[in-house]
Amino acid sequence: MIKLLRVDKRLLHGQVAFTWTSSLGADCILIACDTLQNDPLRLTTIKLSKPSGAKLVIKNVEESIAAINEGKTDKYVLFIVVECIKDAYRLLKGCPDIGGVSLGYTDAREGCEKLANSIFATEEEIGLLRELIQEGKDVTIQTVPTAKATSVKKLL
Repeated sequence: MIKLLRVDKRLLHGQVAFTWTSSLGADCILIACDTLQNDPLRLTTIKLSKPSGAKLVIKNVEESIAAINEGKTDKYVLFIVVECIKDAYRLLKGCPDIGGVSLGYTDAREGCEKLANSIFATEEEIGLLRELIQEGKDVTIQTVPTAKATSVKKLL
């Protein structure tokens, strides 16, 4: 059962590893990221951040889509983390059963619009979010589990 798909540029860190995982009751964290395998230092850091009591799986986005669609993740209470809006879009397009995405942290880059504190998106990413919303996907911003989720639809 997929509990949440979350965008967080930092991937797995204290807030994600402990606060979100325990709040969701997740027993497996899937990091879906195309660049992580090519960054040994970051990969090691993320592996060290794994909370006890939860399995950590790291795959690229296409492998993640395949694993979800083949039912390999069905036995888990799954928390999926991606590092960018484009990866969330790919997962949502590739896995129709995922109902939406929570935006947690994206970095400020040149040409980005600030949607909320710690959420920045390019024009292209805003277009992807609009498309997901038009398709009925739930797109929200929520910093921590105890905070109220804000619909991105209201911000665009």
